[in-house]
Amino acid sequence: MKLLLNIDVDDLPRAEAFYIAAFGLRPARRFGDAVVELLGADVPIYLLHKADGSTGAGGHPRTYDRHWTPVHCDVVVDDLDAALAQAIAAGARQEGAIREADWGRIVTLADPFGHGWCILQFRGRGYDEISTPSSTTLSSTT
Repeated sequence: MKLLLNIDVDDLPRAEAFYIAAFGLRPARRFGDAVVELLGADVPIYLLHKADGSTGAGGHPRTYDRHWTPVHCDVVVDDLDAALAQAIAAGARQEGAIREADWGRIVTLADPFGHGWCILQFRGRGYDEISTPSSTTLSSTT
């Protein structure tokens, strides 16, 4: 399976500048005036120009105020504090305190287009610090 990440934005030049400055992505291809491909993550990211108020999923109008969606992106970094400062300088909004967990550290933020993002810094074995084998893993090893 190949995964692509599409992000609707209402201002393509502003979005391109934000994602390059906030997360160190780099522009690749352009598809007319409506799509920019960004590389530098494990999956290609496509910024899609969609006007505020245009029809989105389920027939609902798009809004670029902070919104809730059951899908969000995590950016894994080596230095959470530096990555957070970089994202904020680029225009992200921090939405809570940095939280500590057995697996590492996390902070939530919103991009200028209302999308939720988490910045994660793993420690030790990352999620393996808290994981247990799944039943699939157990049955395949016996």
